[in-house]
Amino acid sequence: MIRLFLPLSLLLLTLSCALAQDAPKHLPIIDVHVHAMKVNPAFGGDMCPWFLKSMPGGDPGQPPPAFINTDCAEPLKAAKTDQEMQDAVIATMKRLNMTIVAYGDPVILRKWQKAAPGRVIPGIGISSPKDMTAKAFKDSLSSGFYKVMGEVAPQYQGISPSDMSLDEYFAAAEQLNIPVGIHMGTGGNGMANLTSPKYRASLGNPFLLEDMLARHPKLKVWVMHAGYPMIDEMIALMGANAYVYVDLAGFIWSYPQEEIHDYIRRLVQAGFGKRILYGTDLLVWPKLTEVSIGMIENANYLSFEQKRDILFNNAVRFFRLDESKFK
Repeated sequence: MIRLFLPLSLLLLTLSCALAQDAPKHLPIIDVHVHAMKVNPAFGGDMCPWFLKSMPGGDPGQPPPAFINTDCAEPLKAAKTDQEMQDAVIATMKRLNMTIVAYGDPVILRKWQKAAPGRVIPGIGISSPKDMTAKAFKDSLSSGFYKVMGEVAPQYQGISPSDMSLDEYFAAAEQLNIPVGIHMGTGGNGMANLTSPKYRASLGNPFLLEDMLARHPKLKVWVMHAGYPMIDEMIALMGANAYVYVDLAGFIWSYPQEEIHDYIRRLVQAGFGKRILYGTDLLVWPKLTEVSIGMIENANYLSFEQKRDILFNNAVRFFRLDESKFK
């Protein structure tokens, strides 16, 4: 029995290894909107996706409303440490054959890059001239480490993206042929006035990009959060500017699912299926990746080709990536 058992065990082991080697590689995915930041345990509690399906408002004389909740079958677990977050992000990238465009803490970015060579495209953002001088910003872009300017979020500072105080920064990106990701649209949490007093919903109007784009005609821009909920303005801006794309980050896992699908459907119906980028707005909940990908993969109004465009092809074209490296 022992003599028979050993060869059989070896045979099974050989077969399992062969099957593992022959297993089809997951089709590549590019997430263009990931935040590489230090984990703050006080900030990251567990969360149910699509938590903004009910926004009843509040009262100035009472505690602020809390929209993030755990009232669902499987709340998403928040990472408790930087290492836990890194391990989860890297594991997901390898399992799903993902590449990410990430911005935030430079120390975290470099750690992620080292742990997942070739899978992390680093970006550097600026939301106000107070963040750094235009010269320091250009020097940072010129170093070669940063490949993207983003996330740019002047809306939270009460500044229009076309404000001249930011113009030197966009000029640097245009000169160096660096694509730019700009936060436009909703603040995303149903109570932006309480958390970001300088924030103005009106400053999220995609039309506010027009003057800046006219001054920098060779600048490639992707509008983060797809300018949600200003779909008509977003479609008009894209129709007038051939180098403007959108990502689906943030609202794809926070707003009601029907609302999300209606918005994506409008973009595709308007003819912009080739200019939609997949993004999560990943923060401290690693499983947001699967949740967000599921919204695209389960969208029955999208063809297989349209899903692949959103999840991969459009980003390859927009960021001028070498598709052969993803085979």
